Amino acid sequence: MSGGVDSSVAAHLLRNAGHDVVGVFMRHGEPVVSSCATQTPNGSKSLSIVTQRAGHKQGCCSASDAQDARRVADRLDIPFYAIDFQEEFSQIIDYFIDEYSAARTPNPCVMCNNWIKFGRLFEYADTVGAEFVATGHYARLQPGAGPEGLPSLCRGVDPSKDQSYVLFGIDRQRLSRMMLPVGGYCKDEIRRMAHELGLAVADKKDSQEICFVPDGDHAAFIRRKRGESPTAGEVVTSAGQVVGTHDGLEKFTIGQRKGLGIALGEPHFVIRLEHDTHRVVLGTKEELARGELTANRTNWLASRPDGPRDCEVKIRYNARPVGATVEALEADRLRVTFDEPQYGVAPGQAVVCYEGNQVLGGGWIE
Repeated sequence: MSGGVDSSVAAHLLRNAGHDVVGVFMRHGEPVVSSCATQTPNGSKSLSIVTQRAGHKQGCCSASDAQDARRVADRLDIPFYAIDFQEEFSQIIDYFIDEYSAARTPNPCVMCNNWIKFGRLFEYADTVGAEFVATGHYARLQPGAGPEGLPSLCRGVDPSKDQSYVLFGIDRQRLSRMMLPVGGYCKDEIRRMAHELGLAVADKKDSQEICFVPDGDHAAFIRRKRGESPTAGEVVTSAGQVVGTHDGLEKFTIGQRKGLGIALGEPHFVIRLEHDTHRVVLGTKEELARGELTANRTNWLASRPDGPRDCEVKIRYNARPVGATVEALEADRLRVTFDEPQYGVAPGQAVVCYEGNQVLGGGWIE
């Protein structure tokens, strides 16, 4: 339970369906002073829990989201725990910084789902005897339709909110223990339910930023964590002409046009980031086009393709699906050949493959 409307209504839907629901908030920030005791389930030292006070009416976490989640749990009359995942989140922050420093564009939300929400959280579920882990993601599970009789992961019914893209990297074996209650609803239906339940989060705005960078300035965040940027360098055209300087590669991503601060007479885009020279290379839209890509560290939620396969792919979370031919390669790699050239293919982002509404799998763009 993140303190948002989606996970709040998800908890209600599960409780209404007769499940024994436990609300969990994952803390990832700096330690806070608390009068509450901490304990660890079954002696585990890696999953410390901030326990609630009697009646759990007064939250012990300082973050407003944790307070919102606790109030919803009170309203639904379910137990609530705030789990300290700061150590786990620090690994995601390290990944985030390392990827930008290597001239790649990271996707920490996918990694969070892989490592924490549908990774470490299962370990916590086992310690309390929970059968399922449920979230407020807008995606669906189709029972028994996947390999080995496992569920298939499918798009949510609300195309404007579908989050199946960020779930592609989950361990396939864990699909049978996942629940995604809101995936069969549109967002306005979820908000309406929250109003009917009298939940204070009914009109709470959706989170638009990375949770550990709430102000959206990831470059400033990286500098606070890493110190002065070692990736400052030149801005050049594709012809090699130096047209400016920059103070860190972390400010840029492939396909970026706005915020370059350089006028070249016609629209120019970031077409390449060079890790070795620290150069940001600008070019025209035509130079940005890519006919294919390769990806590594693939994860398949359906059967691995045994030859070229026609499907749709997404190269970013908010990108529209496009037609492509996908071919699995050796060493957990993948080749995608687009039906039409695509723009803004960014190393470090995920490419996710779909057949109809079903997520086949995907990988990380090289």
